[in-house]
Amino acid sequence: MKIALVGYGKMGKTIERIAVERGHEVVLRITSSNLGDLNKDRLAHADVVIEFTKPEAAFDNVSKCLMAGTPVVCGSTGWNEKLEAAYGICLENNTAMLQSSNFSIGVTIFFEINRLMAQMMNQYPDYEVSIEETHHIHKKDAPSGTAITLAERILEQLDRKKTWSISQAFAPNELSILAHRKDEVPGTHLVKYSSAIDDIELIHTAHNRDGFALGALVAAEFLMGKKGVFTMKDVLGL
Repeated sequence: MKIALVGYGKMGKTIERIAVERGHEVVLRITSSNLGDLNKDRLAHADVVIEFTKPEAAFDNVSKCLMAGTPVVCGSTGWNEKLEAAYGICLENNTAMLQSSNFSIGVTIFFEINRLMAQMMNQYPDYEVSIEETHHIHKKDAPSGTAITLAERILEQLDRKKTWSISQAFAPNELSILAHRKDEVPGTHLVKYSSAIDDIELIHTAHNRDGFALGALVAAEFLMGKKGVFTMKDVLGL
Protein backbone atom coordinates (compact mmCIF):
# COMPACT_ATOMS: atom_id res chain seq x y z
CA MET A 1 0.00 0.00 0.00
CA LYS A 2 0.90 3.64 -0.39
CA ILE A 3 0.05 5.28 2.93
CA ALA A 4 -0.59 8.90 3.94
CA LEU A 5 0.12 9.49 7.62
CA VAL A 6 -1.90 12.32 9.15
CA GLY A 7 -0.16 12.90 12.45
CA TYR A 8 3.55 12.16 12.61
CA GLY A 9 4.33 12.00 16.31
CA LYS A 10 5.42 8.92 18.23
CA MET A 11 2.50 6.87 16.94
CA GLY A 12 2.95 8.01 13.34
CA LYS A 13 6.63 7.13 13.39
CA THR A 14 5.87 3.71 14.90
CA ILE A 15 3.28 3.07 12.17
CA GLU A 16 5.82 4.07 9.51
CA ARG A 17 8.46 1.70 10.88
CA ILE A 18 6.10 -1.27 10.95
CA ALA A 19 4.58 -0.31 7.58
CA VAL A 20 8.00 -0.44 5.92
CA GLU A 21 8.70 -3.79 7.61
CA ARG A 22 5.44 -5.09 6.04
CA GLY A 23 6.45 -3.88 2.57
CA HIS A 24 4.32 -0.71 2.41
CA GLU A 25 5.38 2.82 1.46
CA VAL A 26 4.61 6.09 3.23
CA VAL A 27 4.05 8.72 0.53
CA LEU A 28 2.75 11.62 2.62
CA ARG A 29 3.39 12.79 6.17
CA ILE A 30 1.13 15.50 7.58
CA THR A 31 1.97 17.51 10.69
CA SER A 32 0.71 20.83 12.04
CA SER A 33 3.38 22.57 9.96
CA ASN A 34 2.20 21.33 6.53
CA LEU A 35 -1.59 20.98 6.85
CA GLY A 36 -1.94 22.60 3.44
CA ASP A 37 -0.59 19.41 1.89
CA LEU A 38 -3.69 17.56 3.06
CA ASN A 39 -5.48 18.09 -0.24
CA LYS A 40 -6.97 16.04 -3.06
CA ASP A 41 -3.92 16.31 -5.31
CA ARG A 42 -1.51 14.99 -2.67
CA LEU A 43 -3.96 12.36 -1.44
CA ALA A 44 -4.31 11.01 -4.97
CA HIS A 45 -0.90 9.37 -4.48
CA ALA A 46 -2.09 7.40 -1.44
CA ASP A 47 -4.15 4.20 -1.25
CA VAL A 48 -5.19 4.85 2.35
CA VAL A 49 -4.88 7.44 5.12
CA ILE A 50 -3.98 6.54 8.69
CA GLU A 51 -4.96 9.39 11.00
CA PHE A 52 -3.72 9.75 14.60
CA THR A 53 -3.99 13.35 15.77
CA LYS A 54 -5.91 15.34 18.38
CA PRO A 55 -9.66 15.30 19.15
CA GLU A 56 -10.14 18.87 17.95
CA ALA A 57 -8.45 18.17 14.59
CA ALA A 58 -9.73 14.69 13.78
CA PHE A 59 -13.06 15.52 12.14
CA ASP A 60 -11.61 18.09 9.73
CA ASN A 61 -8.70 15.82 8.83
CA VAL A 62 -10.91 12.78 8.26
CA SER A 63 -13.48 14.79 6.29
CA LYS A 64 -10.86 16.16 3.87
CA CYS A 65 -9.57 12.67 3.19
CA LEU A 66 -13.01 11.14 2.70
CA MET A 67 -14.12 13.95 0.39
CA ALA A 68 -11.03 13.22 -1.69
CA GLY A 69 -12.27 9.64 -1.96
CA THR A 70 -9.38 8.19 0.05
CA PRO A 71 -10.13 5.42 2.59
CA VAL A 72 -9.38 6.40 6.19
CA VAL A 73 -8.25 4.48 9.24
CA CYS A 74 -8.68 6.81 12.22
CA GLY A 75 -7.26 6.24 15.69
CA SER A 76 -7.98 9.68 17.14
CA THR A 77 -10.35 9.59 20.11
CA GLY A 78 -12.41 12.16 21.97
CA TRP A 79 -14.55 13.25 19.01
CA ASN A 80 -17.43 10.76 19.24
CA GLU A 81 -20.07 13.47 18.81
CA LYS A 82 -18.96 13.96 15.17
CA LEU A 83 -18.42 10.33 14.22
CA GLU A 84 -21.85 9.85 12.64
CA ALA A 85 -21.28 12.93 10.47
CA ALA A 86 -17.96 11.48 9.33
CA TYR A 87 -19.62 8.16 8.50
CA GLY A 88 -22.13 10.09 6.39
CA ILE A 89 -19.34 11.81 4.47
CA CYS A 90 -17.72 8.42 3.90
CA LEU A 91 -20.87 6.95 2.38
CA GLU A 92 -21.60 10.07 0.31
CA ASN A 93 -18.16 9.85 -1.28
CA ASN A 94 -18.32 6.08 -1.88
CA THR A 95 -15.15 5.32 0.03
CA ALA A 96 -14.26 3.44 3.23
CA MET A 97 -13.64 4.34 6.86
CA LEU A 98 -12.68 2.51 10.03
CA GLN A 99 -12.44 4.36 13.33
CA SER A 100 -11.49 2.65 16.55
CA SER A 101 -10.78 3.80 20.08
CA ASN A 102 -8.03 1.18 20.15
CA PHE A 103 -6.48 -0.78 17.26
CA SER A 104 -4.72 -3.36 19.40
CA ILE A 105 -5.83 -6.84 18.39
CA GLY A 106 -5.63 -7.82 22.07
CA VAL A 107 -7.90 -4.94 23.06
CA THR A 108 -10.45 -5.88 20.38
CA ILE A 109 -10.64 -9.34 21.96
CA PHE A 110 -10.72 -7.69 25.41
CA PHE A 111 -13.77 -5.65 24.29
CA GLU A 112 -15.64 -8.85 23.45
CA ILE A 113 -14.70 -10.56 26.73
CA ASN A 114 -15.85 -7.42 28.57
CA ARG A 115 -19.22 -7.51 26.78
CA LEU A 116 -19.75 -11.19 27.59
CA MET A 117 -18.79 -10.64 31.23
CA ALA A 118 -21.30 -7.79 31.57
CA GLN A 119 -23.97 -9.98 30.02
CA MET A 120 -23.30 -12.70 32.61
CA MET A 121 -23.07 -10.26 35.53
CA ASN A 122 -26.44 -8.68 34.74
CA GLN A 123 -28.13 -11.25 36.99
CA TYR A 124 -25.78 -10.63 39.94
CA PRO A 125 -26.61 -7.16 41.33
CA ASP A 126 -24.40 -7.61 44.40
CA TYR A 127 -21.38 -6.89 42.20
CA GLU A 128 -20.42 -3.23 41.70
CA VAL A 129 -18.64 -2.60 38.42
CA SER A 130 -16.01 0.06 37.75
CA ILE A 131 -13.36 0.92 35.16
CA GLU A 132 -9.89 2.29 35.75
CA GLU A 133 -7.44 3.38 33.05
CA THR A 134 -3.85 4.64 33.11
CA HIS A 135 -2.02 6.33 30.22
CA HIS A 136 1.04 8.47 29.57
CA ILE A 137 0.98 12.12 30.59
CA HIS A 138 0.85 13.30 26.94
CA LYS A 139 -2.59 11.82 26.26
CA LYS A 140 -5.05 14.65 25.65
CA ASP A 141 -8.43 13.02 26.36
CA ALA A 142 -9.61 11.53 29.66
CA PRO A 143 -11.14 9.10 30.11
CA SER A 144 -9.58 7.27 27.20
CA GLY A 145 -11.60 6.26 24.17
CA THR A 146 -10.91 2.65 25.08
CA ALA A 147 -12.38 3.15 28.56
CA ILE A 148 -15.47 4.77 27.06
CA THR A 149 -15.90 1.87 24.63
CA LEU A 150 -15.61 -0.58 27.53
CA ALA A 151 -18.21 1.42 29.46
CA GLU A 152 -20.62 1.55 26.51
CA ARG A 153 -20.41 -2.24 26.06
CA ILE A 154 -21.17 -2.71 29.78
CA LEU A 155 -24.11 -0.30 29.67
CA GLU A 156 -25.61 -2.26 26.77
CA GLN A 157 -25.71 -5.40 28.90
CA LEU A 158 -26.03 -4.29 32.54
CA ASP A 159 -29.55 -3.11 33.36
CA ARG A 160 -28.58 -1.54 36.70
CA LYS A 161 -26.21 0.97 35.07
CA LYS A 162 -27.59 3.77 32.88
CA THR A 163 -24.60 6.01 32.21
CA TRP A 164 -20.91 6.37 33.03
CA SER A 165 -19.36 8.99 35.27
CA ILE A 166 -15.88 10.33 36.02
CA SER A 167 -16.97 11.59 39.43
CA GLN A 168 -15.80 9.61 42.45
CA ALA A 169 -19.18 10.40 44.06
CA PHE A 170 -21.15 8.43 41.48
CA ALA A 171 -24.82 7.43 41.76
CA PRO A 172 -25.87 3.75 42.04
CA ASN A 173 -27.02 3.73 38.40
CA GLU A 174 -23.72 5.23 37.17
CA LEU A 175 -20.61 3.34 36.05
CA SER A 176 -17.48 4.87 37.54
CA ILE A 177 -14.46 5.51 35.30
CA LEU A 178 -11.21 6.63 36.93
CA ALA A 179 -8.51 8.04 34.64
CA HIS A 180 -4.84 8.33 35.62
CA ARG A 181 -1.99 9.97 33.70
CA LYS A 182 1.45 8.68 34.64
CA ASP A 183 4.91 8.86 33.06
CA GLU A 184 5.13 7.04 29.71
CA VAL A 185 2.56 4.28 30.32
CA PRO A 186 1.27 3.09 26.88
CA GLY A 187 -2.11 2.07 28.28
CA THR A 188 -3.65 -0.11 31.00
CA HIS A 189 -7.39 -0.80 31.36
CA LEU A 190 -9.04 -2.55 34.28
CA VAL A 191 -12.69 -3.63 34.55
CA LYS A 192 -13.54 -4.69 38.09
CA TYR A 193 -16.62 -6.35 39.58
CA SER A 194 -16.56 -6.10 43.39
CA SER A 195 -18.76 -7.73 46.02
CA ALA A 196 -18.51 -8.40 49.76
CA ILE A 197 -17.44 -11.94 48.90
CA ASP A 198 -14.90 -11.49 46.11
CA ASP A 199 -13.60 -9.41 43.19
CA ILE A 200 -13.40 -10.28 39.50
CA GLU A 201 -10.96 -8.30 37.39
CA LEU A 202 -10.38 -8.09 33.64
CA ILE A 203 -7.19 -6.26 32.71
CA HIS A 204 -5.34 -5.37 29.51
CA THR A 205 -1.85 -3.92 29.71
CA ALA A 206 -0.07 -2.60 26.61
CA HIS A 207 3.73 -2.93 26.76
CA ASN A 208 4.44 -0.47 23.92
CA ARG A 209 2.86 1.29 20.92
CA ASP A 210 3.65 -1.48 18.46
CA GLY A 211 0.36 -3.32 19.02
CA PHE A 212 -1.67 -0.19 18.23
CA ALA A 213 0.40 0.57 15.13
CA LEU A 214 0.22 -3.01 13.83
CA GLY A 215 -3.55 -3.10 14.33
CA ALA A 216 -3.98 0.15 12.42
CA LEU A 217 -1.96 -1.28 9.51
CA VAL A 218 -3.94 -4.52 9.53
CA ALA A 219 -7.11 -2.39 9.43
CA ALA A 220 -5.73 -0.39 6.49
CA GLU A 221 -4.91 -3.61 4.63
CA PHE A 222 -8.45 -4.81 5.31
CA LEU A 223 -9.98 -1.64 3.80
CA MET A 224 -8.32 -2.07 0.42
CA GLY A 225 -11.01 -2.48 -2.26
CA LYS A 226 -13.89 -2.02 0.18
CA LYS A 227 -16.60 0.63 0.48
CA GLY A 228 -18.48 1.54 3.63
CA VAL A 229 -17.98 1.89 7.38
CA PHE A 230 -16.22 -0.87 9.29
CA THR A 231 -14.98 -1.76 12.78
CA MET A 232 -12.13 -3.81 14.19
CA LYS A 233 -14.63 -6.61 14.76
CA ASP A 234 -15.01 -6.79 10.98
CA VAL A 235 -11.23 -6.92 10.58
CA LEU A 236 -10.88 -9.82 13.02
CA GLY A 237 -14.08 -11.59 12.01
CA LEU A 238 -15.55 -11.43 15.53
